[in-house]
Amino acid sequence: MAIEKMELVKISAPLEKINEISATLIESECFHPRSAAKLFSSDMGFAPLADDASYQKRANELLELAGTYNITPELLDLSEQEDFSDFDDDYLDDVEAKLIKYSEETRSLNEQKEILLSGIQSFEHFKGLDVDLDEISQCRYIKVRFGHMPKESYKRLNTVYKDNPYIVFNVCSEDETDYWGAYFAPVDMLEEIDAIFAFLFFEPTRVPGAAGTVDEAINECQKSLGIISSQLSEIQGKTNEYVSQQRERLNYIYSKYVYLNSIREIRSYAMANDKGFVLLGYVPESSYKSLSDRLAKIDGVKLESETAGREDASVPVKYKKRNKLLGFLIEPYKFYIDMYGTPSYNDIDITAFVAVTYTILFGIMFGDLGQGFVLSVVGFLMWKLKKMGLGKILVPCGISSMFFGFMFGSVFGFEEMLDPVYEALGWQGKPLSVMESINTVLLIAIAIGVGLMVIAMLMNIYACIRRKHFGEALFSQNGLFGLLFYLAGVNLASGFMGGPKPIPNSVCTVLLIVGAVVLFAKEILIGIVDRHPDWKPESIGDFVLQNIFELLEYVLSYLSNTVSFLRVGAFVLVHAGMMMVVFSLAGENENIFVIILGNVLVIALEGLLTGIQALRLEYYEMFSRFFDGSGVSFAPVRLNKQINN
Repeated sequence: MAIEKMELVKISAPLEKINEISATLIESECFHPRSAAKLFSSDMGFAPLADDASYQKRANELLELAGTYNITPELLDLSEQEDFSDFDDDYLDDVEAKLIKYSEETRSLNEQKEILLSGIQSFEHFKGLDVDLDEISQCRYIKVRFGHMPKESYKRLNTVYKDNPYIVFNVCSEDETDYWGAYFAPVDMLEEIDAIFAFLFFEPTRVPGAAGTVDEAINECQKSLGIISSQLSEIQGKTNEYVSQQRERLNYIYSKYVYLNSIREIRSYAMANDKGFVLLGYVPESSYKSLSDRLAKIDGVKLESETAGREDASVPVKYKKRNKLLGFLIEPYKFYIDMYGTPSYNDIDITAFVAVTYTILFGIMFGDLGQGFVLSVVGFLMWKLKKMGLGKILVPCGISSMFFGFMFGSVFGFEEMLDPVYEALGWQGKPLSVMESINTVLLIAIAIGVGLMVIAMLMNIYACIRRKHFGEALFSQNGLFGLLFYLAGVNLASGFMGGPKPIPNSVCTVLLIVGAVVLFAKEILIGIVDRHPDWKPESIGDFVLQNIFELLEYVLSYLSNTVSFLRVGAFVLVHAGMMMVVFSLAGENENIFVIILGNVLVIALEGLLTGIQALRLEYYEMFSRFFDGSGVSFAPVRLNKQINN
């Protein structure tokens, strides 16, 4: 549908042209390489190209160096460069040595700055202590202790120890809980006095040594800080100037490394002999003409191609470009498909199917006109402000919720608000009153499930025909006979429950019997039609026993997958029930704050659950019937702006 055809391309040329050809492939961004070793072996005289990656270590060093010093290398256009080998390793060593020197000087000054700041912070608590710090630190018979104690402890000290001349705490400053200051103690009584202050929860603080009073020490520290700040600014200026001078050459070397790394990756896929080298890869059909024209300008290049076969599982998958409107509406849903897997090259693009079914299922389960509008606005803001792909999905889902909210007559949980609108349209009332039509809601959910199951099986039949798996299309549990078996069962179940039964019971009985026989023997039938070499069972007994259980499994899967869609109706009822609870809590006066808070909670909680449940229905009830998800994404070679070990 929207999966682009691929050309399998073989490029051969003299070995000296490999860099030029690689650069062309890199710039084209349309060449998905395939290992040539699978087709060209050593027995044919071919060997892998030597991988000289000695530059890679230097490349990583350059990036590490740039990151350390907040340098962002810029990628220059080196597409016309033919010689990528002239490196100056000594130059990078010199740059690194110079920057390390500046860095060490900066680190040393910052350490001194931290010491001074810490000293000032300590001194600030003891401002006003008019003693020479150097002199008291050298006293032989008296020791001083700086620190802080709780205000309650200070009051107790002045009460219990007021008559002790040696227990005196000199307060210098205070905060909300403590007094800061110092006490002096004779050396021979130091242990006793220290124990008393410790009992009073005194916490000592280290004060750096300094000459002069506390105020003088603070002034000296601030002067030193000014000098250090000036030196830091000077070193930073030198660093910036040096980096600015070297930036152009660093960018040049960085760009060469980037080109060389990308070329090295292409070389790893090539095989070479004494005549030249061979490259294999896939190119989208829409890009082949442009690439072939560019390669034709290079002397000695031989280009061969053939359309990639649908049966080749290694062919990468690239989606065709859609027009802007379809791209806006459908492309965001690729996010959900990519979480499940990539379609095979011979598969179908199911993005549009997911976009339609997911949006409708979400809207039904979250049917509220007002809340759907809020959801669309939130999704739009997520997309515009945060560039979140999920936001682009919430916009159509919110619109779908608004539509079904209108059909259910619900606006932020108010069930009667739209009645004047229905009257103006000439309707007798809302199309569907959820809480008054519970059985109808559940039956509609089952009908939706049956319809989507049938569509999923039809898509599987179409996909099998595209793959030329005609046996699968006819005889598998999701093929034609599986579909007829399922429809016959649905018809009988509907008639048994008093619902419509367009097919006579006799016909349904025949279809069930034939379908059961075909599904029981499907491996043999598929093997014969699709020419499987091992279609014959090794043991009749094992074959019969195994296929009886498999037939039972198919029946149970049809039943469980269909019943699983009851969750669609259940969420419709849950939504209505949750809003009834909100209005019940709001009371007869309908407290607007409770209603707003309730709506916010419902939007957040039920929006998340609805999104998950709708996705579950996509994955387990539908994808499992027709989507493989084991394909390979198209990944063309391009410039690798980050180089890894």
